[in-house]
This record gives sequence, C-alpha cells and structure tokens, in this order.
Amino acid sequence: MPLKNINPTETIVWENLRKHFNEAKDYELRELFRANKNRENEFSIFLDELSIDYSKNRVTQETIDLLVSLAEEVELKDAIEKYFSGDKINVTENRAVLHTALRSSSDIPIFVDGKDVKPKVKTALRKMKAFSNKVISGKWKGYTGKPITDVVNIGVGGSDLGPKMVVEALQFYKNKLNTHFVSNIDGDHVFEVLKKINPETTLFVIVSKSFTTHETISNANTIRDWFLKSATVFDVSKHFIAVSCNTKAVDNFGIDKKNVFPMWDWVGGRFSLWSTVGLSISLSLGFDNFEKLLRGAEKIDKHFRTSKFNENIPVILALLSIWYNNFFDAETEMVMPYSECLEKLPVYLQQAVMESNGKDVDRNGGRVDYQTGTIVWGGTGVNSQHAFMQLLHHGTKLIPVDFIGFKEPLHNLEDHHEKLLANYFAQQDALAFGRTKEEAHLELKTNGQLNQINTLLPYKVFRGNHPSNSIVFKKLTPHSLGMLLAIYEHKIFVQGVIWNIFSYDQFGVELGKELAQKKLTNN
Repeated sequence: MPLKNINPTETIVWENLRKHFNEAKDYELRELFRANKNRENEFSIFLDELSIDYSKNRVTQETIDLLVSLAEEVELKDAIEKYFSGDKINVTENRAVLHTALRSSSDIPIFVDGKDVKPKVKTALRKMKAFSNKVISGKWKGYTGKPITDVVNIGVGGSDLGPKMVVEALQFYKNKLNTHFVSNIDGDHVFEVLKKINPETTLFVIVSKSFTTHETISNANTIRDWFLKSATVFDVSKHFIAVSCNTKAVDNFGIDKKNVFPMWDWVGGRFSLWSTVGLSISLSLGFDNFEKLLRGAEKIDKHFRTSKFNENIPVILALLSIWYNNFFDAETEMVMPYSECLEKLPVYLQQAVMESNGKDVDRNGGRVDYQTGTIVWGGTGVNSQHAFMQLLHHGTKLIPVDFIGFKEPLHNLEDHHEKLLANYFAQQDALAFGRTKEEAHLELKTNGQLNQINTLLPYKVFRGNHPSNSIVFKKLTPHSLGMLLAIYEHKIFVQGVIWNIFSYDQFGVELGKELAQKKLTNN
C-alpha cells in the first residue's frame, strides 16, 4: 500500500503551530535555560552509548508536543510500518524501499511481490564474507600469481559516496589493503588513481545496478583498456568484480559469473552501502567490521520503529528540522562532526538529503506551496571554527547545527581529545548564549583595553540564540557509525512523509543524464 496523501499545511495542528510560532519566534535560549534548570535533561534522549541533547533549540515542551501531534496527524506511524514491511512506497518507480532489510538479523520474513527477500540478503552477505576473507588472506591471486594489495571501487553517486565515506570514517580499523575510489568521468581523476596502483595486484569492483551508467561504464572501460596493456582478456576475470543486476552486460565485459554480486531494485542507490555495494567496505575493513556497521544501523531501526515519537531520535531531529525550515524560514542546516575521520560525512549527507527531499511535487502530483528539502552543508571541527563558523556567530542567517562528537579518542592522545571536546561544547554554548554587552565590556576592561571599549564593544557582542543539537557517542566504531547513518536515513524518511513528497525517486538527476547523452549523440 502507498503512503497516505496528507498536505501538512492543511492539518489542524499546522495552523496551531503557526499560532504558536508567533510567540516562539521570540524565544531566547538564555531565558529558556534560566527558567528551567533541568532543561538539558528534559530535552535529551539516551540510547545505550548514544546521547542526543536538543535543549539548545528554540522550543518549549509545547513546541515539541505540537510537532509530535503533526507527526501523528499525517499518520507517520502507519508510514513507518509500510516502510519496514516492504510496501511499495516509492510509487513513481513502483518499488519498495527496504534498505532496512539489508541489516535485519531477525528471521521474520519481508515480502516483495510475494517473495521473502531475507534469504537473498543472507546469501549475498555470505558471499561477501567468503570473498572478502579470500582477498584479505592473500588466497585470491592476480594474473601473475601475486596477492591483491589494492582495491579500486568504480561507481558514482550512492555507489561511490557511501562506501568512500565509510572507508575513510573507519580508517582506524582498516586492514593492509589500499582502497581507492573512481567516480568522476573526469579522465584526470581516473589516471591519478591509476598512477598509484599495479595491475598485477589490483582488484577492480565495478558497482552499477544496470551496468549502463554512463560515468561508471566509461571509467570501467578506460581502466580495462589500461589493464590490458599489461595483461590479456583472459586475465580480466581475476581482477574485475561486478555489483550489478545486468548479468549479460557483465558477462560481455569479461567478468566471471561467479564474481558478480547481486543488487535489488528495492534498494535505492543513496541508501545502498548496506548491501553488496558495500563490498569495498568489507574488503577494506574486513567483513566482521562490515557486520558491526549493519548491527549499529539495526539498533536504530528497532528504536525508530518502536519508540514513542517524543522519545524517538530520528523523529525528533526531523521535527526540529521542519520547525526551522517551515516556520523560521531557515533554508540550510549544518552538520559538524568533531572527528577528522568524518570529513566526508557532510558530502555523503548532501546526496542522501537533497536528492531525497529536493522535491516540489507532492504525493498527489500537485506542486507544493511550502518549503521542502533543506540544504545540507558542513565540515569538521575544529577546522570549521577557523573558517565559516564566523558567519554563524556574527552573521544574519539562522542555521541550525548538528554537532557530532565522541567521548573517547581512537588513539591515546588524551590531551588532544580534551582540547577537541572543549571546543565541541564551547561552540554550542557560544552559538546558543552568545555574549552580552555587559560581558563584552567586562572582557575588554579585564584585558586592559579601556581606551578601546567604545570602538570595539559593538564587535565583541554576540547575539547568540542559534540552535543546535549535540549528538554524542562513546567512540567512533563501525557500530556507532552504523547508528549515526541510520539516524539520518530515518530523519529523511520522516521529513518526506510530513512534507507529503516521494523521497525515493530522483528524476532531477536523470534529466541531466538524458540531456548530456543527447549532446553527445548530436556531436
């Protein structure tokens, strides 16, 4: 069954939120904390090692109650069950949306077109495990009898961004294999990677559901031509692996049928790293760590499906985003992980969020007259503090921020980590509470700048009142990263349900591809 079509702006609770906003727009975080000494605890959610503190948002309990009522009025609970049960909620493509099935360890069947998808998933995972172990152990040999030292993932979009982000994020857990990624059809990008590898000891993983994706197949053909300068066509099967549905095209390329990993149309590309698309993750980190990634995501899946909305992490984060997007007219939101390992997380989320919810047509086929998808951007702290954070502290725009931190470092540099966490929490306080005129005056006086007070005082005052969420894990592990990514996946889903749009097609992406192909044909 498809999702129900409910225009959020025509609900009773939306009108109540509009009325409430007339008061809420003047909320001051300093005053909210002064009035409620227990605010941080009341506006926090805890799940095992994870804590979410959303107290530094311009909301009261009345705001949260109204937003939760909005989720109930658009029948979010019904939508969540359809999402997990294999209903074809991707109506425009007549597909189910079941990336959650990829990380489900239960034996409860999930049916698509009358067939349980669980056995296929488990078979694919077993194949990934066996293959990864063979390559990592050195038993898999190249055409000259040497073991594999390098893996090159050839894909684009979700077939590149997800695996690349995870491999870099979890580099602490990497094995001896060197992992590279080729995505851009820019030939310079391809050859810069080829300069780093040896054809005798490199495994190429071509990831393309249709095996016709223009960028991916162009890159794959170029790389195969390069490979054949030192090898023969009979050696292709020892060095090229495919993740695809198109077995005929894969066979024509020269890849052995035994070395083809399946993909399914009920998994969208930008949510596919949990599938065989994550083969490069399994090769780079080992299958055990890939499995821990799955278990972390499954932890959030269960939480999301069973928790009450006011205690539900993805739901609360989605509702806060809608609060700022649709009522405060905040067009962007920032993601700032305080771990250099997560440098590519904002880029990964840009695709996940903006390709999913960048839609102007509702589920009835009509144009929406309200704001939908948010613009996501960000960078790592502390680097960002020395770059664009100035705009947040002193600028004129309202930009909600997700701060992501970890209590423990991966390496035992405690002094560094203490300084990192000090910055992590200081930035949140600075954004929320700013600096008053009186505080700025005292600072200038204390610093012996009495003769400059009149000149500098306006520049030393910070209005504050900028909202943020604090997302804290114990440590960056495959399990915690799985949890983090699943939180954002479900946040995207909730937003799409409330905005009454289809989050799982991407016709805007396809338009550009079609026009590019026409230009090539005309030339």
